[in-house]
Amino acid sequence: MREKLTKSDVRKIEEEIEHRKLVIRKECLEAVKEARAHGDLSENFEYHAAKREKNQNESRIRYLENMLKNAIIISEESGKDEVGLNNTVTLYMEDDQEEEVYKLVTSIRGNSMHNMISTESPLGKAILHKKVGDRVPVKANETYSYYVTIRKIENTDDGGDQIRRF
Repeated sequence: MREKLTKSDVRKIEEEIEHRKLVIRKECLEAVKEARAHGDLSENFEYHAAKREKNQNESRIRYLENMLKNAIIISEESGKDEVGLNNTVTLYMEDDQEEEVYKLVTSIRGNSMHNMISTESPLGKAILHKKVGDRVPVKANETYSYYVTIRKIENTDDGGDQIRRF
């Protein structure tokens, strides 16, 4: 699947790749080398742990490079008064009769535990490009949907969002 990334997502991914290649890779190779010097490799836990960490780092580098190679670059721009990427949105959830606050982000930064929802999620798709006061239907699946009302939109891109781990 091709990820939809913004220019800032691409920059963050490139920075992580560079850090992993220049810093973490060297640390991992040194750890493997040091553990190998301790003798018998068949019972050397440090050696196996160092190799596993080295392989995980290399796997992450390949994953990120592949993501960049296949990415679709999207714009972060949105209308001044409409929901867009990097906006924090206050929603009134009609079923629960309470307000919830979410930040709309790309799928690689989505983290529902921190109220960061992806533009690919049912809620994210539903509220994207809507305005304050709009009552929006959210289709969760084929049999269930609910309504939310957009109460407030704030531009909150501080650049500190983390890229999702695998």
